[in-house]
Amino acid sequence: MKFERLNVPQWPLPDLVAFNERVHQRIDPWWERKWVRLLTWAGLGLFTLFAAVWIYFASGLPSSQTLLAYQPPLPTNVRGYDGTPVQTFARERRVELSYDEYPPMVVQAFISAEDKNFFTHPGIDFSGLLGAVADFTKKSVTGGGRAKGGSTITQQVAKYLLKDSSYNIGRKIREAILAFRLESTLSKQQILELYLNSIFLGRNAYGVQAAARAYFDKDVNELTLPEAAYLAVLPKAPANYDPVRATQKALDRRNYVLREMYRNGYIKEEQWKAAATTPLGTIRYGSNEKFAQQGGYFMEEVRRELIKQFGEGANDGPNSLYAGGLWVRSSMDPTMQDAAAQALRDGLANFDGGRGWRDLGMTVDLNGDWAGQLDRAAVGTGFPDWRKAVVLDKSDGQATIGFANGSRGTLPASAASMPVRGVGGAAFDSLKPGMVIIVKQAGPGSYALRSVPEVSGAMLAEEVHTGRILAMQGGFDVIGSSYNRATQALRQPGSAFKPITYVTALENGVTPATIVVDAPFCVWQGAGLGNKCFVNFDKRYSGPHTMRWGVEQSRNLMAIRVASETGMPKIIKTAHDLGVGDFPNYLSIAIGAGETTVLRLVNAYAILANGGRSVRPSTIDYVEDRNGKVIYRTDNRCAVMGNCNAPEWDGKPMPRPPSQTKQLLDPMAAFQMVHIMEGVIQRGTATILRDLNRPLFGKTGTTSGPTNVWFVGGTPDIVGGVYLGYDHPRPMGGYAQGGRIAAPVFKQWAQVALASQPKIPFVAPAGIRWVRIDRATGKRVFGIFPTTDDPKSPVIWEAFQPQTEPRRSFGRTQGNPYDQQAQQAQQVAQLQGQLVQRRQAGVTVHRPRPAPLQTAGLPTQNAL
Repeated sequence: MKFERLNVPQWPLPDLVAFNERVHQRIDPWWERKWVRLLTWAGLGLFTLFAAVWIYFASGLPSSQTLLAYQPPLPTNVRGYDGTPVQTFARERRVELSYDEYPPMVVQAFISAEDKNFFTHPGIDFSGLLGAVADFTKKSVTGGGRAKGGSTITQQVAKYLLKDSSYNIGRKIREAILAFRLESTLSKQQILELYLNSIFLGRNAYGVQAAARAYFDKDVNELTLPEAAYLAVLPKAPANYDPVRATQKALDRRNYVLREMYRNGYIKEEQWKAAATTPLGTIRYGSNEKFAQQGGYFMEEVRRELIKQFGEGANDGPNSLYAGGLWVRSSMDPTMQDAAAQALRDGLANFDGGRGWRDLGMTVDLNGDWAGQLDRAAVGTGFPDWRKAVVLDKSDGQATIGFANGSRGTLPASAASMPVRGVGGAAFDSLKPGMVIIVKQAGPGSYALRSVPEVSGAMLAEEVHTGRILAMQGGFDVIGSSYNRATQALRQPGSAFKPITYVTALENGVTPATIVVDAPFCVWQGAGLGNKCFVNFDKRYSGPHTMRWGVEQSRNLMAIRVASETGMPKIIKTAHDLGVGDFPNYLSIAIGAGETTVLRLVNAYAILANGGRSVRPSTIDYVEDRNGKVIYRTDNRCAVMGNCNAPEWDGKPMPRPPSQTKQLLDPMAAFQMVHIMEGVIQRGTATILRDLNRPLFGKTGTTSGPTNVWFVGGTPDIVGGVYLGYDHPRPMGGYAQGGRIAAPVFKQWAQVALASQPKIPFVAPAGIRWVRIDRATGKRVFGIFPTTDDPKSPVIWEAFQPQTEPRRSFGRTQGNPYDQQAQQAQQVAQLQGQLVQRRQAGVTVHRPRPAPLQTAGLPTQNAL
């Protein structure tokens, strides 16, 4: 390959030697002077030092891009199912406003109080800085305490961004560097907006809007001149100008701000003097909420779910719970939630009443800030009119008590006369100074002693067709115990589990009219364990009855017999499919010996009411970020469809959201089970609910001991469940039964929660055959129609799957022709029960042969 020579232009080169000589001729005479050399080296040293300091302290400071994108931490706001505000989650209560939303009067008040040259200085007020340095030097030498501050508003914003309140020169240098960076990146209005939205003003209020709510229960555009001036004094030290503890000091400082506003030309003299004579006018701390913080256990469950999804703090991401400014639409119905909390607390208090007073086991130091200690004490009072208090002093006839707000009252001995639980003696005699107690106001300044129930429980309500949780109460009070018994407590449901057993039987050939014998039933467990014999709650036997009757009267032996014939593996699979739990293959599981939660069991009943189709319980509908963008949605139908947000119509039919549920149970079997459980309300173990006068289904439950009492049930649209029991299971007493203790709690809730709900009947699925039957025998009946006036009518409508209804029938007459046979079978069952009991007691017995049935005069077959 041939290379051609490149022609490079011949540029004339400068004479560097001559240039160097000319420079030396000019500089050398000066450099020979000593003072010039000293100044040069000193300047170079100062520049090097300045550059080193800048590089050292500027490292790690927010960049310009970070400052432009900065967003202050905002609280998460939660709304109910209808959009009603119900709760906020905040470590820094803040409402972010734009600069234009702040009234000029508010801006002028803060500038006059903090930095009158804000709009003219470059980020640092050098005259103020020199004064602060001089004061710092003086006090460092003399040890006179903390030097006065010389920070501008820009420096205060820098201090907030640094999250550093240490008292040293290094922090001030970093603060100054960041202040210059702020001034070069943001406008004065943007810096002031950051300041007004971020500054801490006491009462857990960050920013002027939050402080306006905390101190005056107003928005910033509603503040008067003296109110704005008072807020402007708080950035220095909110605690030093507290309107209650330091009223005069706060007034003096506020009047100083008013005077500065007049001197700066923002207000007229008559405005200044009129405002200076106005009282502070602040509200009491804690009375500034625009809505009642509702939810308790429900909101605690929402909080845990949000932390799981988005993290807790700003370091966990831009959409964290306590800094992301999320807007959450929950599924909570405020009316139902309040009703659930009240009903459960009343139920717990009624059951616990009469058992004596129980000491909380908490004390405060009366020599210190007892009011603050009491305020921080984790004691849940439950009822709105119950208050926590501390015994301050005690005499023979009364005790002086104090409250968290510093006020005092009296507790007469007569109002604390109940016995001490497990000890005896009057509760008043056990009170000691410093003891934390619960009281209820009985008169002006007079209070009566109350006791937090030792028994606990939970209640939950769920929407049938969507799975949305409408109410959740996991105990007496979430402050006293955040342990949510509705979702976390594993308890034996007892007979409330039986619908799982029976619906499995209905799927496998059993009908509501199938005759099942209520008689002793034993299972051989092996040579080491012997026989396991099951018993009914009342230890009695009733002979042959319909399956419906067995459910309504909650007969354990009938459920065990049905489970044995159906097969426990099938029942265990049904329980797994419905989400109740994964249980071992034991026959006792059929009557509720396995453990589950209120949430799981209520959801299983919701599946039954939903025709056997699955529903997934949820507490959150959707979540928006601070800019209004939906970042989480429980119902993801749009994501599945893919065309919810089509820009224009594509000419095709309207898109239909696909079903995201599964058919877990045969719909006809599910309806049969619901229809049978309607009988539990009408004539079974939950007749206390009958006078609600609406279509209801449900089932009570009582475990051995009894240690737990349950009721689960509801309407075609809403299912609720409740249980009561001790956290460490122990007998509740022989009186305790689901129908006596749990069902009344549900009733109290339903009277409020369901009052506005329409009375909708349960709708049978296609294929169900309605047949008139004799309720006692399960035989088909002609000629007589059921009546709705008498819940114990001998003839009822029964739901059957195709080809399973009774084929033969008889005309209903006066009396039942099979009564004699049923009575004899009942006698045999009772005799068998006696034999089992005697055998278990070790008594040798001989089985007598029952007398033959007297069938003379009875028809050999039923009339058609």
